[in-house]
Amino acid sequence: MQIDFECCGQHEVCEKDSLLAAVSKQIEYYEDEELDRFRGRKGDEYSAEEIEEFRYVLYTMRTDEVAGWVRSLQLRQVNLPDEVKDEVFLIVGERRVYSQETQ
Repeated sequence: MQIDFECCGQHEVCEKDSLLAAVSKQIEYYEDEELDRFRGRKGDEYSAEEIEEFRYVLYTMRTDEVAGWVRSLQLRQVNLPDEVKDEVFLIVGERRVYSQETQ
């Protein structure tokens, strides 16, 4: 089985295209308003302390919220730190596999 790590697997029609193209314009916050100050920063330009801010938000939310959080960050033009991207893809991928196994 090939896994598409950009798709959360929670929808009948995958929303990855809208996630990447930012078709949905509604921004939802995940108690992370402070991350807006990083708007426009590149993924490789974060300090260790700033990276931990993203990790704190990531690991304090439910796994089913992660894809929505990433979509929200994209709409807000906040790039994930490079060091956090693999963790996000792992969580989203595991969630998708679990969702497929329980269907």
